[in-house]
Amino acid sequence: MDKPRQAADRGSGSSDPQIIQCYSHGRVVQMPSLRGRSQDLRDRLLKHIAARAFEPGRAYTEQEVNAALMSAFDDYVALRRYLVESRHLIRDQAGREYRLPTATAAQNPAPAQNPAPAQNPAPTPA
Repeated sequence: MDKPRQAADRGSGSSDPQIIQCYSHGRVVQMPSLRGRSQDLRDRLLKHIAARAFEPGRAYTEQEVNAALMSAFDDYVALRRYLVESRHLIRDQAGREYRLPTATAAQNPAPAQNPAPAQNPAPTPA
């Protein structure tokens, strides 16, 4: 009798063959490196995980984030940090709430502080 075959997407819920390769039985088993060409794959994987685990517009506590990530990856604390560092998950300044970034925030990161306006400009020589 044949063993049942694993789903083609390995439980990833993705159609991206590179993301699928990072999964086994619905869990991430391989986190791509931050070096070289793997950097793009890592970013796509983190974006995929965030989109699957969290709802847009909803705030999550750290405990809720941890619970959602435990089912995706063994080192859920590191995964939470990776998501925040890559800005696929936004943490408030107090560290109490996490949210998915809004579409505009993801496309337009917060601008740097505006420099002070010039005081009296130097006169031009005549």
